[in-house]
Amino acid sequence: MRNLKLLRSSRGPALRGPALRGPGCPQAVTVRGTTGTLLVASQASIVEFDPGTGQVVAEASLTAGSFLPEGGGGGGCVVGLQDLSELDAVCVATAGGDVIVVNLNTSQLECVGSVSSGLTSMSWSPDEELVVLTTGQETIVMMTKDFEPITEVPIHQDDFGEGKFVTVGWGRKETQFHGSEGKQAAQRKQPEVAPAASWDDGQPRVTWRGDGQLFAVGVVCPEGGARKVRVWNREGVLQATSEPVSGLEEALCWRPSGALIAAAQRRPHKHCVVFLEKNGLLHGDFSLPPSKDRLQVRALMWNSDSSVLGVWLEGVATEDNLGPAYIQLWQVGNYHWYLKQSLEFGGPLGAPACVCWDPQRPLRLHLVTRGWTPLTYDWTLTTDRSGGADAGVAVIDGDKVLVTAFRQGVVPPPMSSFQLQLPSPVSQVSFLQRPPRTNQLAALTADGGVSVFVPDAGQRADGGVDGFRTVAPPLVLKMTFRVGLPPAAPLSLHHLLWLEEELFVGVVPRPTPTGSTLLLLRPDPDAANTLAVRWQMEVGRAVMSVAPCPQTGAVAFQLEDGRIQKLLWGGAEPAVQEWTDASGRSVSFPTACVQTAVCSVGGQECVLGLTERSHLYAGDTQLASGVSSFAVCGGFLLVTSHAHTCRCLQLDGLSVKGLQAALSSEGGRNDETFRKMERGGRIVTVVPEDTRVVLQMPRGNLETVHHRSLVLAQIRSWLDGLRFREAFLCSRKLRVDLNFLYDHNPQVFLDHLETFVTQLDSPPHINLFLTELREEDTTCSMYPRPSGRPAPPPPAPGRKVEVVCDAVRSTVERLGANRYFLSVLTALVKKAELGVALQKVHDLRVNPPARPAVSAEEALRHLVLLVEGGQLWDHALGTYDLPLVLMVAERSQKDPKEYLPFLRRLQGLDPPYQRYTIDRHLRRYGAALQHLSRCGAEHFPEALALVKEQHLYPTALRLYPDGPEHLALSREYAQHLLERREAEQAGLLLWRCGDAAAALQAFASCCSWRSAVCAAEQVPLPPEQVALLARQLAGKLTEQRRFSEAALLLDQYAKDCEEAISALITGALWEEALRLIYLHNRHDITETNLKPALLEAVDTQTTFLEAQWASFSRHRSRLGVVREQKKRAGLDLLDEGGADGPEAELYSEASSVTGSTHTHSHAHSHTSSRSSKNRRKAERKKLSLKEGGPMEEQALMHALGEVVATADGMREEVGALLRALVRFQLDRRAEPLQRAYDQVLSDMEAALPEVWPESPVGGAALLTGPDSTSNSITASYQQQRAMTSQPAADAPVPPKIRTGVQWKLSILS
Repeated sequence: MRNLKLLRSSRGPALRGPALRGPGCPQAVTVRGTTGTLLVASQASIVEFDPGTGQVVAEASLTAGSFLPEGGGGGGCVVGLQDLSELDAVCVATAGGDVIVVNLNTSQLECVGSVSSGLTSMSWSPDEELVVLTTGQETIVMMTKDFEPITEVPIHQDDFGEGKFVTVGWGRKETQFHGSEGKQAAQRKQPEVAPAASWDDGQPRVTWRGDGQLFAVGVVCPEGGARKVRVWNREGVLQATSEPVSGLEEALCWRPSGALIAAAQRRPHKHCVVFLEKNGLLHGDFSLPPSKDRLQVRALMWNSDSSVLGVWLEGVATEDNLGPAYIQLWQVGNYHWYLKQSLEFGGPLGAPACVCWDPQRPLRLHLVTRGWTPLTYDWTLTTDRSGGADAGVAVIDGDKVLVTAFRQGVVPPPMSSFQLQLPSPVSQVSFLQRPPRTNQLAALTADGGVSVFVPDAGQRADGGVDGFRTVAPPLVLKMTFRVGLPPAAPLSLHHLLWLEEELFVGVVPRPTPTGSTLLLLRPDPDAANTLAVRWQMEVGRAVMSVAPCPQTGAVAFQLEDGRIQKLLWGGAEPAVQEWTDASGRSVSFPTACVQTAVCSVGGQECVLGLTERSHLYAGDTQLASGVSSFAVCGGFLLVTSHAHTCRCLQLDGLSVKGLQAALSSEGGRNDETFRKMERGGRIVTVVPEDTRVVLQMPRGNLETVHHRSLVLAQIRSWLDGLRFREAFLCSRKLRVDLNFLYDHNPQVFLDHLETFVTQLDSPPHINLFLTELREEDTTCSMYPRPSGRPAPPPPAPGRKVEVVCDAVRSTVERLGANRYFLSVLTALVKKAELGVALQKVHDLRVNPPARPAVSAEEALRHLVLLVEGGQLWDHALGTYDLPLVLMVAERSQKDPKEYLPFLRRLQGLDPPYQRYTIDRHLRRYGAALQHLSRCGAEHFPEALALVKEQHLYPTALRLYPDGPEHLALSREYAQHLLERREAEQAGLLLWRCGDAAAALQAFASCCSWRSAVCAAEQVPLPPEQVALLARQLAGKLTEQRRFSEAALLLDQYAKDCEEAISALITGALWEEALRLIYLHNRHDITETNLKPALLEAVDTQTTFLEAQWASFSRHRSRLGVVREQKKRAGLDLLDEGGADGPEAELYSEASSVTGSTHTHSHAHSHTSSRSSKNRRKAERKKLSLKEGGPMEEQALMHALGEVVATADGMREEVGALLRALVRFQLDRRAEPLQRAYDQVLSDMEAALPEVWPESPVGGAALLTGPDSTSNSITASYQQQRAMTSQPAADAPVPPKIRTGVQWKLSILS
């Protein structure tokens, strides 16, 4: 739904020069791709002309070398002109048969070939590798770019070509299916093909496909005199011949990016453009507008991107009249061809002589008139949309304007809400810019008229015909103005902007190629239906676009050099000023933009522009690239990109820099400004104060999307205005989480909850809102608040679901509990108070109101919808109300064969046992046991079985506090504890039950020897069994290295002092052993057991100390080596510019300085933390002392810490050994031990700062200084960052040395 809008038109002065004084007119034109200049060929010369400046750049005479005859007689005709960019030259073919290469820099001409029979056409392939010549002998000559012949074939062929259709011979023509025409089509004779028209020049036409693989030749066949189209490949082999087409004319052009060949056809009552496929079959057509003149199609011209088809028509010349000339520009959308522009030329010298599209600028059209006047038109594709509430869009289609009001409905093109018929083709439309009449429309026609259309005041919008309601009343013609301007080139008036009821702004080009004139047009009071120029001003450059300013009412216009100026027309005298920003600096686009708009960004007016290369600018700041379209509506900027995304940004809270950052950011998960769209979509319009965005796809079909940013902004606006119904319906329709209605402003929602209920006025809607409630705050997760928007007051204390459900429940009960009964049930279910809800249903069934809004059955069906049927059945059973249970069961999906026998059985039970049965069925075993305990002693075995099955022992002991039941439960509980290996607690229960023997076994099994001895006395046991028990317990305690307790049992209960002393000596409890020796007067044990044990302990401790010190020294030395290697590797990497050098991968992870060690270890520990076994395995690998391992340094530090901790923990044991040695005068053995141990502790303590430095593990100072480079300093800084970011778990903590333990004896110093 886009129109071709004229950006600028330039009219150069008539070309003059010595070489152009010969007779005739221009015969061919082409564009030089390197310079953008025009090359015009005539009967006398070739002229290079710059359309931007209007100057002749170079001329080359074709008559000086006798290539063309003087005066244009004989073969003085140019049949082909081609720019050769690689040779910086131009190739010319003459009717006399010469092929000439002209170097325009030196004006040298070279004839590279000649055909004696003459040439009728020349056509180069798009890649300029091949050239096709058609000769006077009706042959096709194909040559390379070096003019080496490839092949020459006759232009007329009897064969169809290689693509000839194959007939498989299935049936005769009479028996085949002929569609709706019936079998009569088989007997119908094919119409004869009429010969070519009398005005057909009979010359062949050659056109290439865009990829240069095929070319088509249109030629008049000798048989019958009709034109045919033949398709050839690059090797000169015929591929296909077109089917017979009556009335086919000479114009022929292959679509560059498609498979269709455009040709002209004259039918009995209309003139058409038809399309042929490469196999020669017809494939669609469209009709040209009827004309009172007899017209012929001179040429068909596709532009370079195949978006526009130009049709050049001329009146059939007569003896006294050349006839009018037209250039029509057509576009296709949704399989409909639209006439977008029509240029009408009059006069013998004003008609175009040569027309061509610019190969670099797809929408630039060049033409040269017969009077040697060059004209250039620059177009752009734009959408003409109104700024009013109806969201109208106007589409030009010849002499009709198709208007669609998108607020009332989306009408797919080529249909529309209504059509406006005009007397001549439309060039531009403009909606009135003054609210609220923005749906009024003015149309500028090709004949220079301005037609104004306004709504019909006498027709109501809801009126209709034949039972259909009219939702978009059509506009009616109010007046047609004639613009009081002198006659000039076609479309001289452009950029028409309707500012007020009787004020228009327009632009006309100056006579020079550069410059424009701004016009203010008002109705002339002296001349009816005429727009007179009330003010005009010339600007130094061509005006490229105009855009109204919505705040100030001024008009911003852009010049071709990117400058932006402002037209102030509201004062006494209009004035033009430079567009400036807040600082007073002039603002301009870096390059000219084809679409502009004025919007307010951060409270300041800003001009947005989109270039041909899809760059979006805000003044001189580039906002984004790859932009396909944009639109400004209601404070929002919508942008679509070639990455198939659509962004919608609110402009109020953004600056230009913020807008740039927002457009360049990636769309996050909950980014409401970002959404994906279908490939190639463009914005048609945005419905104001709505959520709809209309997009058009490349094929032409429309799609309506509701952009999340617009949706949320509209819902926020409705909620701020307490329009809860609109917000709810929009949220439900567009699937916005209904929690947002509360989360937007919780306190306001609760304060106006009655308004919310009354506006919705629908229990189903309230139920839907309640069922969607959850504890999540959607303004923090799904729909973040826009930046700059103040946060609302904090919500009410408590859980959100409970607060809202309670508030809604109280509100609806106050407004009418009967009507909103289902809403009350929904609130109770949402709060998990299903039992209360069921009770309300039961009360409704038992005591219904006088005029109930819902019945009990309907309420139950509602509960079944909210709660799963089985869960509702269980809750109903939990109320112990069997009638209610039956009512629920009847409304659920349960089979009566299942629940009826169960309910009958329940009805026959006593109330306590009935409740027990229900609770046991519902697996509420605690409540079941409680009810069963009230059923009497006869049910105790059943209760005991339930307790044993569900392990309800603590509950059962509380329910049976005494009596034989309590004793039975205690014994069962004790047995259960024994099975769980909790023997001590089992023994306590058995002790309490009076079963001392069983308690003794339980205590003995868990080595609770004090309780066991007490239980033995309680049994009672004879002394010899007590001694035996003591020996058994002492053996278990010795295995657990509880030597002192074992000695106590052996001494006091087994009466065996020698075994007790032996146990103490084994446990190195020297002082306690001496005490028992002297207590029992067993000095012989001192010599036999104690002293040998002391000497052995000295040897053991000395050997252990040596081993610990050796291990410490080995690990310490290896740690120094590892750190030195790491430091050296780090310096090497710094010299090479970091860890990305060519030898970076040679270093092990232990030597890396880039933090890869930490990343590896974290990733490994994360993946290996799925089970405890894997975690332990990962820890073992992490503490591996394997040389060169990734964690060797940390493992060495950990091992050194364990050695130090072990040595420090020997203080008490070594001290006790030294005191025992001194007591027996073994100083010679004690002194070396004390000295060695003291030396080990001192050396280890001194080595702590070396092993555990104060800086992070493996840290290094920042390398700076005169010898450092920027790379080395950067790598050193990255090394420190990697080391400081290492988790504490990877850096072992240094062990703490205890200083308060007195172990050393001064008498040994």
